[in-house]
Amino acid sequence: MSPYFIWIILIAVMVLSFIVQNGLQRRFDKYSKIPSPGGLSGAEVARLMLERNGVRGVEVISVDGRLTDHYNPVDSTINLSRDVYYGRSVAACAVAAHETGHAIQHARSYAPLKMRSALVPVVTFASNTVQWVLLLGVLLLNVFPALLWIGIALFAMTTLFSFMTLPVEIDASSRAVAWLSGEGIVDERTKPMAVDALKWAAYTYVIAAIGSLATLLYYISIASNRR
Repeated sequence: MSPYFIWIILIAVMVLSFIVQNGLQRRFDKYSKIPSPGGLSGAEVARLMLERNGVRGVEVISVDGRLTDHYNPVDSTINLSRDVYYGRSVAACAVAAHETGHAIQHARSYAPLKMRSALVPVVTFASNTVQWVLLLGVLLLNVFPALLWIGIALFAMTTLFSFMTLPVEIDASSRAVAWLSGEGIVDERTKPMAVDALKWAAYTYVIAAIGSLATLLYYISIASNRR
């Protein structure tokens, strides 16, 4: 594959990433102004969802930042940004339920999550070293070509991790919407809003995975076209 074509893909990914980030921000702002029919805060949604699913030992806490929500399997905490933790909007409930979906995946030993978690130590090491290895690999391409391939192998692990993240995120959103609807926390009018907010959040992971794959192909093309 031509490096120029890959560059076109990378530029397109950057443009799409900007569009998606703005789209996600606009939807979060929009749905943050719409009260959820259930009247619960994000923290209450997370705790109730854990209780209903029989998941114990997971703490729901508030963290600084905006859209910094995440589930940490290491210390079993659902970390919600203040807008989500205290918010009683459709957006707050959707995000809280999504992160709780990850906690339920963890408790139920959801296979894609287990596989992704198994890669974390390798990906952590790769992420911390890959840029330096790739840089040196390009600079020393004609002297030590194997170094670039080592960097490519490390980067391939981060790309694999990005793609393994997709089913985990999609499943967490599906669990969130199904539970919110089943519990009456969203109704026929607000359910599509929750789906829309989580859909745009998922787009960010899709774009990241495509961008990672395009970058991987770019370095492979450099190594393959060495003269």
